[in-house]
Amino acid sequence: MFSYRSLAFIGLLTCIASMLFAVLYLENILYLDPCPLCILDRVVIIALGIVFLIALLHGPRTIFAKVYGFLGIVLSSIGIGLASRHIWLQNLPKDQVPECGPDLYYMLDTLPLFDVLKKTLSGSGSCAEISWTFANLTIPEQTLILFVFLLILSVIQALRPRKSV
Repeated sequence: MFSYRSLAFIGLLTCIASMLFAVLYLENILYLDPCPLCILDRVVIIALGIVFLIALLHGPRTIFAKVYGFLGIVLSSIGIGLASRHIWLQNLPKDQVPECGPDLYYMLDTLPLFDVLKKTLSGSGSCAEISWTFANLTIPEQTLILFVFLLILSVIQALRPRKSV
Protein backbone atom coordinates (compact mmCIF):
# COMPACT_ATOMS: atom_id res chain seq x y z
CA MET A 1 0.00 0.00 0.00
CA PHE A 2 1.14 3.56 -0.63
CA SER A 3 2.45 5.66 2.23
CA TYR A 4 0.96 9.05 3.06
CA ARG A 5 3.90 10.84 1.44
CA SER A 6 3.63 8.65 -1.67
CA LEU A 7 -0.01 9.63 -2.06
CA ALA A 8 0.88 13.30 -1.63
CA PHE A 9 3.64 12.93 -4.22
CA ILE A 10 1.27 11.24 -6.69
CA GLY A 11 -1.24 14.07 -6.17
CA LEU A 12 1.41 16.74 -6.61
CA LEU A 13 2.82 15.05 -9.71
CA THR A 14 -0.68 14.74 -11.20
CA CYS A 15 -1.36 18.45 -10.63
CA ILE A 16 1.98 19.49 -12.14
CA ALA A 17 1.53 17.19 -15.16
CA SER A 18 -1.98 18.47 -15.83
CA MET A 19 -0.86 22.11 -15.66
CA LEU A 20 2.11 21.42 -17.94
CA PHE A 21 -0.21 19.69 -20.40
CA ALA A 22 -2.66 22.60 -20.35
CA VAL A 23 -0.07 25.34 -20.69
CA LEU A 24 2.57 23.73 -22.87
CA TYR A 25 0.43 21.60 -25.16
CA LEU A 26 -3.08 23.05 -25.28
CA GLU A 27 -2.02 26.70 -25.23
CA ASN A 28 1.42 26.76 -26.86
CA ILE A 29 1.09 23.98 -29.44
CA LEU A 30 -2.64 23.90 -30.24
CA TYR A 31 -3.07 27.65 -29.54
CA LEU A 32 -6.27 27.13 -27.55
CA ASP A 33 -7.21 29.99 -25.25
CA PRO A 34 -8.74 28.89 -21.94
CA CYS A 35 -12.29 30.00 -21.25
CA PRO A 36 -13.18 31.51 -17.84
CA LEU A 37 -14.28 28.13 -16.42
CA CYS A 38 -11.01 26.54 -17.62
CA ILE A 39 -9.08 29.26 -15.81
CA LEU A 40 -11.02 28.56 -12.61
CA ASP A 41 -10.28 24.84 -13.03
CA ARG A 42 -6.59 25.69 -13.27
CA VAL A 43 -6.75 27.79 -10.10
CA VAL A 44 -8.28 24.82 -8.25
CA ILE A 45 -5.63 22.44 -9.65
CA ILE A 46 -2.87 24.81 -8.51
CA ALA A 47 -4.45 25.06 -5.05
CA LEU A 48 -4.65 21.26 -4.87
CA GLY A 49 -1.02 21.04 -5.92
CA ILE A 50 -0.06 23.38 -3.10
CA VAL A 51 -1.99 21.27 -0.57
CA PHE A 52 -0.30 18.09 -1.83
CA LEU A 53 3.12 19.82 -1.73
CA ILE A 54 2.63 20.97 1.86
CA ALA A 55 1.40 17.49 2.85
CA LEU A 56 4.44 15.94 1.16
CA LEU A 57 6.93 18.27 2.84
CA HIS A 58 5.24 18.17 6.24
CA GLY A 59 4.52 14.44 6.34
CA PRO A 60 2.08 14.88 9.23
CA ARG A 61 1.31 12.13 11.71
CA THR A 62 -1.58 13.64 13.64
CA ILE A 63 -4.56 15.82 12.93
CA PHE A 64 -2.81 17.65 10.09
CA ALA A 65 -2.96 14.49 7.97
CA LYS A 66 -6.74 14.74 8.14
CA VAL A 67 -6.67 18.52 7.60
CA TYR A 68 -4.70 18.18 4.36
CA GLY A 69 -6.99 15.37 3.25
CA PHE A 70 -10.06 17.48 4.05
CA LEU A 71 -8.67 20.46 2.13
CA GLY A 72 -8.04 18.15 -0.82
CA ILE A 73 -11.59 16.83 -0.61
CA VAL A 74 -13.05 20.35 -0.56
CA LEU A 75 -10.91 21.59 -3.45
CA SER A 76 -11.50 18.45 -5.52
CA SER A 77 -15.25 18.78 -4.93
CA ILE A 78 -15.14 22.39 -6.10
CA GLY A 79 -13.25 21.24 -9.19
CA ILE A 80 -15.82 18.51 -9.85
CA GLY A 81 -18.57 21.12 -9.63
CA LEU A 82 -16.78 23.47 -12.04
CA ALA A 83 -16.04 20.71 -14.54
CA SER A 84 -19.61 19.43 -14.31
CA ARG A 85 -20.97 22.91 -14.98
CA HIS A 86 -18.65 23.21 -17.97
CA ILE A 87 -19.81 19.84 -19.35
CA TRP A 88 -23.42 20.91 -18.89
CA LEU A 89 -22.79 24.12 -20.84
CA GLN A 90 -21.16 22.17 -23.65
CA ASN A 91 -24.16 19.87 -23.94
CA LEU A 92 -26.78 22.61 -24.14
CA PRO A 93 -28.75 22.91 -27.38
CA LYS A 94 -27.29 25.62 -29.66
CA ASP A 95 -30.24 27.97 -29.08
CA GLN A 96 -29.76 27.84 -25.27
CA VAL A 97 -26.01 28.56 -25.21
CA PRO A 98 -25.29 31.85 -23.41
CA GLU A 99 -23.82 34.67 -25.44
CA CYS A 100 -20.10 35.28 -25.32
CA GLY A 101 -19.14 37.89 -22.78
CA PRO A 102 -15.93 39.66 -21.83
CA ASP A 103 -12.92 37.59 -20.93
CA LEU A 104 -12.00 36.85 -17.33
CA TYR A 105 -9.14 39.34 -17.16
CA TYR A 106 -11.36 42.22 -18.26
CA MET A 107 -14.03 41.24 -15.73
CA LEU A 108 -11.43 41.08 -12.94
CA ASP A 109 -10.28 44.59 -13.84
CA THR A 110 -13.75 46.12 -13.96
CA LEU A 111 -16.07 44.15 -11.65
CA PRO A 112 -16.09 43.17 -7.97
CA LEU A 113 -14.85 39.63 -7.32
CA PHE A 114 -18.29 38.26 -6.37
CA ASP A 115 -19.76 39.53 -9.66
CA VAL A 116 -16.88 38.00 -11.61
CA LEU A 117 -17.51 34.60 -9.99
CA LYS A 118 -21.24 34.89 -10.63
CA LYS A 119 -20.76 35.75 -14.30
CA THR A 120 -18.10 33.09 -14.78
CA LEU A 121 -20.21 30.34 -13.23
CA SER A 122 -23.22 31.32 -15.32
CA GLY A 123 -21.01 30.58 -18.33
CA SER A 124 -20.55 32.11 -21.72
CA GLY A 125 -20.53 31.00 -25.32
CA SER A 126 -16.79 30.45 -25.19
CA CYS A 127 -17.28 27.89 -22.40
CA ALA A 128 -19.75 25.96 -24.56
CA GLU A 129 -17.33 25.51 -27.46
CA ILE A 130 -15.66 22.14 -27.89
CA SER A 131 -12.18 22.97 -29.16
CA TRP A 132 -10.37 19.67 -28.75
CA THR A 133 -11.08 16.07 -27.77
CA PHE A 134 -8.96 13.08 -26.83
CA ALA A 135 -10.43 9.57 -26.75
CA ASN A 136 -13.75 11.23 -27.56
CA LEU A 137 -13.59 13.18 -24.27
CA THR A 138 -13.70 16.98 -24.19
CA ILE A 139 -11.29 18.99 -22.05
CA PRO A 140 -13.89 19.48 -19.25
CA GLU A 141 -14.68 15.75 -19.26
CA GLN A 142 -10.97 14.95 -18.91
CA THR A 143 -10.71 17.55 -16.16
CA LEU A 144 -13.65 15.93 -14.35
CA ILE A 145 -11.81 12.59 -14.41
CA LEU A 146 -8.71 14.34 -13.06
CA PHE A 147 -10.66 15.89 -10.17
CA VAL A 148 -12.32 12.55 -9.32
CA PHE A 149 -8.87 10.93 -9.18
CA LEU A 150 -7.57 13.73 -6.92
CA LEU A 151 -10.69 13.38 -4.75
CA ILE A 152 -10.00 9.67 -4.30
CA LEU A 153 -6.40 10.43 -3.27
CA SER A 154 -7.62 13.06 -0.80
CA VAL A 155 -10.23 10.73 0.71
CA ILE A 156 -7.61 8.03 1.20
CA GLN A 157 -5.32 10.57 2.88
CA ALA A 158 -8.11 11.84 5.12
CA LEU A 159 -9.37 8.40 6.17
CA ARG A 160 -6.08 6.57 6.49
CA PRO A 161 -5.26 6.02 10.16
CA ARG A 162 -2.07 7.80 11.23
CA LYS A 163 -0.05 7.07 14.33
CA SER A 164 1.06 10.01 16.41
CA VAL A 165 4.75 10.19 17.22
